[in-house]
Amino acid sequence: MAKHKLKAWDSAEYLKTEEDVINYLEAVFEDGDPALIAHALGVVARAKGMARIARKTGLGRESLYKALSRDGNPRLLTVLKVVHALGLKLKVAA
Repeated sequence: MAKHKLKAWDSAEYLKTEEDVINYLEAVFEDGDPALIAHALGVVARAKGMARIARKTGLGRESLYKALSRDGNPRLLTVLKVVHALGLKLKVAA
């Protein structure tokens, strides 16, 4: 019998275009779960290169991994720095 090797799902591998990133983040923000939002920003940062994002934010790479993990609880300042480093803007709409 042939053995199948399974690989853990990594959303970062599927965020190839800016449109992919925007659609992904819009869906996450619609959910409204703060932990999911932080995790999703971490996924996007990994897709774009965590070391690059760390340099742009002035924060440590390991600190970003931790803050933007499933169990992380980043400060608003960290979230805003990451959003800016990703070249994104947060908008409020009614």
